[in-house]
Amino acid sequence: MMSEFNFNNKTFSLIENTENGKVNSETVFKYKQKGNIVTADYFGGTIKYGKIIAHLKNDKLNMLYQCITTENELKAGKAIATVSLTDNSKMKLKLNWEWLEKDNGSGISEYIEN
Repeated sequence: MMSEFNFNNKTFSLIENTENGKVNSETVFKYKQKGNIVTADYFGGTIKYGKIIAHLKNDKLNMLYQCITTENELKAGKAIATVSLTDNSKMKLKLNWEWLEKDNGSGISEYIEN
């Protein structure tokens, strides 16, 4: 079944993140989609380069992500994103995320389509 959401060539930015997250409002996410596979490159702010690969099913994106920060830290994590639409039909993502490294915590962040 095809999802009602199409991420292809969409750009997203952060609305809010928890303190232990690395992404800030200067980070830009550029998404692509082919079938139910969703990918994104992200960069800007504290992120030199990052990559997301995700599987879209209904309104959920099951994602793995990795990035290198401006401090040359290599980070990786996973998240479940719930996709919704705003009143003006922009996609919004609410991520429940966690770092894969031990004891590095988890959080919630929200993104909006630009």
